[in-house]
Parts: sequence; structure tokens; C-alpha cells
Amino acid sequence: MSATVSRPAPKQVAERARQIMSAIESDPEFPAFSAAALAYDEAWTCFTGFPVISEWNLDTDKRPLLTEGLRALSLKAAVYELGGQDEDMTEIPVAVPVDEMMHAMIAQPQLLARIADRIGISVIHQTDKEHHDYSVGDYTDTAYTLAWGVPDPRYWIGHEEARRRLLILDDKYAAAGFHRSGKEHTINFAAA
Repeated sequence: MSATVSRPAPKQVAERARQIMSAIESDPEFPAFSAAALAYDEAWTCFTGFPVISEWNLDTDKRPLLTEGLRALSLKAAVYELGGQDEDMTEIPVAVPVDEMMHAMIAQPQLLARIADRIGISVIHQTDKEHHDYSVGDYTDTAYTLAWGVPDPRYWIGHEEARRRLLILDDKYAAAGFHRSGKEHTINFAAA
């Protein structure tokens, strides 16, 4: 985060984020955008994002996650707008599964860019600057709670709990021959 600029007050961010999300959902291309983001499910193969959700089920979880991802993008757009357009500051802490959903939405660049342009916002998301250290009571949680109420703990999993779950997943992946959270495997397809 920039040393010269501090984040705007969570209450201001919450108010603006609600407006942004409402404008996104009211946009004429929102149905196409949401359908495209949800169709991205064939590419949702990350070993460390969605699988930290207990009893993860793509079919039942993807629509609620779309809402959570939109809320996170709206919060980030509000922080960017109200905080002097500082991209580093805009990368607020986000829970890992919600971040994965944002990736599915950002994978629809033309639709998202047109919607953002029409409603006058900037969508800021840079993988090398994102923060997965979300926790209850932090800046993101405070602004989210002021905007929409308490975040759904099914998806807004705190950083420490996500790390604990990733250790469990790593053990299960290793037993199946996947190592380093799916970054390599020992499966010989010729021998299989």
C-alpha cells in the first residue's frame, strides 16, 4: 500500500460499493456477463482456491460465489475511486475462494470492460499484488459488513483457516499423486 495515501473510511467504501454493485447488476450486459463468468466453470481447476470451501460443490456454490465476487470487485472499485486511484491500496484482503471467483469474472474482459466503462468505474485486480490475508474484523470485512451485512463464512474463509485447510488438502492430493498443491504430479499416463 502506498505510504502517502491511506484507505478511505470503510463506511464511505461500503456506500459506494453498494452503488457500484447495483449499477453492475442493472447494466444491460450483466446477464451475458454473469452467464459467461458462470460458464467459466470448465476451467475452474485451481487446487488451492475453491477447494478450501467445506464440501465444495461447483453446481450449488457458483451462483453464491458470483455474488461474493461482485461484492469484492465493487469494494475494490470503491477503494480505488475514493482512495485517489492508488492501485496498490486497492488490493484489499480477499478470501481465497472469492478471489478465484473474481478471476472467473475477469476472464470475461470485453464484457467487464464495457460494463465498467458505462457505469464509470475501474476494475483493479493484479495477481502479483493481491492479498489473501483476509480475516474477520479487517478492513475488507468491516467495509463488507457495512455494505451487505456479515460476509458468508462459507466463502469468506479467514487466512489462518484457509491455510489449515490447505494443509489438509495437500495431504489428500499427495495421497493421489499430486504434489505442491497440484503444481506437479507423479502420474505416468503411458503406464496407466
